[in-house]
Amino acid sequence: MTHINKLKIFNDPIYGFITIPNELVYDLIQHPYFQRLRRISQMGLSYLVYPGANHTRFHHALGCMHLMKKAIDTLRFKDVVISEEEENALLIAILLHDIGHGPFSHAMEKSIVEDVHHEAISLLFMNQLNDEFDGRLSLAIQVFKGEYHRKFMLQLISSQLDMDRMDYLKRDSFYTGVAEGNVNSERLIQMMNVENNVLVIEEKGIYSVEKFLLSRRLMYWQAYLHKTSLVAELILMKVLKRAKELTLKGIKLPCSEPLSYFMHNKVTLEDFDAEKLDLFSQLDDFDIISALKAWQRHSDFILSTLSKMIINRDLLKIKLSAEKIPMEESQSLKEEFAEAHQISAVDAGYFIFRGKIKNQAYSKEAEPIRILKKDKTIEDVVEASDQLNLKSLSKLVTKYYICFPKQLI
Repeated sequence: MTHINKLKIFNDPIYGFITIPNELVYDLIQHPYFQRLRRISQMGLSYLVYPGANHTRFHHALGCMHLMKKAIDTLRFKDVVISEEEENALLIAILLHDIGHGPFSHAMEKSIVEDVHHEAISLLFMNQLNDEFDGRLSLAIQVFKGEYHRKFMLQLISSQLDMDRMDYLKRDSFYTGVAEGNVNSERLIQMMNVENNVLVIEEKGIYSVEKFLLSRRLMYWQAYLHKTSLVAELILMKVLKRAKELTLKGIKLPCSEPLSYFMHNKVTLEDFDAEKLDLFSQLDDFDIISALKAWQRHSDFILSTLSKMIINRDLLKIKLSAEKIPMEESQSLKEEFAEAHQISAVDAGYFIFRGKIKNQAYSKEAEPIRILKKDKTIEDVVEASDQLNLKSLSKLVTKYYICFPKQLI
């Protein structure tokens, strides 16, 4: 039997070469569950706005692992003891943190795989992989669930300044061309330390943290909550909801077997056994896009019209407002549209709807970003900063929207 060299390197456009640290990590990357992430876009339908935003969750997971290795090296350099077993657990936990994402995951979570959060599915995948790899992921799972006694390890994976955010902001900024999101992850990692078992940023890194939070806020308004990306995702949600509605009425829709299964069945977290997990692992962006291509020729007016909108990027109009949009406004538009297309007012709700979006760059309710002062005291970044804008970054900003067909303008 030939020995496979498993210590390979990836060429990443952002960090240069990313090294696979050991054979276990290589085998996890090679697993079909993980390879599926190559077929799941990191930014959903944002490529309809930013044509370069075609990067995948596979890219992102590797980038997070690379940053985690850098963070471990930095902390060890500062005399934080991290065993080889703990290092492995951190690398595996961050590598697999997004493995439960479905295609266009936020739209899926609100229509097809209802109320089952991707993090819960990530954990199911991790447990399944742990069985396959003879329990070698046990510590990674413990850390991921926040059950390990060294709190800073969870903070590196999931907090307001974790490897996940550091990678996606930098990566999404690179691929969209939205320069404001380009965070200095190298500098942030260099400033990390551990005090009393929690993650802290040394005082001289405070400006990098401020820039990071500002970048996050700008990326949300300019990229993640860009009104065209938002309306595209809302339309996708409506298409999937309509498809499920028709399927449950006994109307057969052309689509892949895994997608068909989730449209026919309401699957809760309790129902997710190994068989359902395997079906879920066969879902990716291609299932959804090919279904939309088929559905645009369907006889159902709602399904075909909405599917065409996404395929041809001829979307609904979206109007944002700082004030709540009155119900009467959407009601009169619905009546007008229903009459013009001979459909019910309820069905017109697929084309005319209201909602709200929220953006908060820094949450005071969540675990704070702690600044380690020179006198060894620890302060929340909002208190430690002399910037007034950090206080405003922790304010929750709500915007209201209404979507409607262009011909109603």
